[in-house]
Amino acid sequence: MALANAGGGYVWNTKEGLEAMKIFLAATNGTPAASVWRENKHNPKEAMKVFLASPQGWGKYAHDDYHKDMKVYMAAYSTPFGGDSAREAEKQMREENAQKICVLESFYYMQDWMKPYIRDHWDFLLDSGAFTFMSDKKNSSGVDWDAYLTRYIDFINEMDIDNFFELDIDAVVGLKRVEELRARLEAETGKKSIPVWHKSRGKEYWLKMCEEYEYIALGASGLNDSKWTRKKGAENILYKLNEIALQNDCKVHALGYTSLPMLKKLPFYSVDSTAWIYGNRGGYLYQFNGKGIDKINKPKGMKLKSRAVAIHNFKEWVKFQQYAYEEY
Repeated sequence: MALANAGGGYVWNTKEGLEAMKIFLAATNGTPAASVWRENKHNPKEAMKVFLASPQGWGKYAHDDYHKDMKVYMAAYSTPFGGDSAREAEKQMREENAQKICVLESFYYMQDWMKPYIRDHWDFLLDSGAFTFMSDKKNSSGVDWDAYLTRYIDFINEMDIDNFFELDIDAVVGLKRVEELRARLEAETGKKSIPVWHKSRGKEYWLKMCEEYEYIALGASGLNDSKWTRKKGAENILYKLNEIALQNDCKVHALGYTSLPMLKKLPFYSVDSTAWIYGNRGGYLYQFNGKGIDKINKPKGMKLKSRAVAIHNFKEWVKFQQYAYEEY
């Protein structure tokens, strides 16, 4: 295989080469290539065409064939640093471009003004908001999760939302209780939720999710039990998890993950980010450069116009969002 990847593919595309290839086929079960060999087991020459065309080998195949149309969802829409500014920016952009904007919002922060946007203007993901709800001081005496789930279900049904996350509160109530809440959520909406994997669930549970669902997620914000996603070598683990998902025709959403250098390397189907609001908070501009986002610090001694900055930054991140969908 090394010879094929090094540009010697013609060696393998011969009678002798195809015989030799039998030695290597035993090692394909743990790679995205496995499906290619299964589909072409009676016609190995067809399978070989896939790999001989790829000078980068297995990783290149996994990236180019599967890692297309990445969706970058804008999160924290309803925060004080988003809100009105985001709405104004989006209004201006809709006048220029009718393309839907990808938005992820927490059920906890849902507001009535968002409802027509969900119906008509957004490619929408709904987060349960369970952790935020639990963290609210008003709920310090305890949480009735069944009552909260009832409200969540009612909203999903009212808005006919297709993509919504489970209540991934493993650390609070345990995985068994999460599974009970998920079962009720799916039964009363008539739709599959997006289960959220945490490292505590283990590798076998990741495989189980990939086999049972078409769309799953993993916590990758770098906070709490997802700190591991920011440590050295984490990209290798994330890549392997994606490989398992791809082998099962399963899409993966990375919650809170917008490491721009890594997005082209990791075949996530979708990610979300609150990064677009940080310029307004930190006093700098974001600028889409045609391939990524540059951060421009304000000149010393000068103040930024908060609302104008928020609108500008939102637009620049939407440009990146559209670029990622077309190029990643």
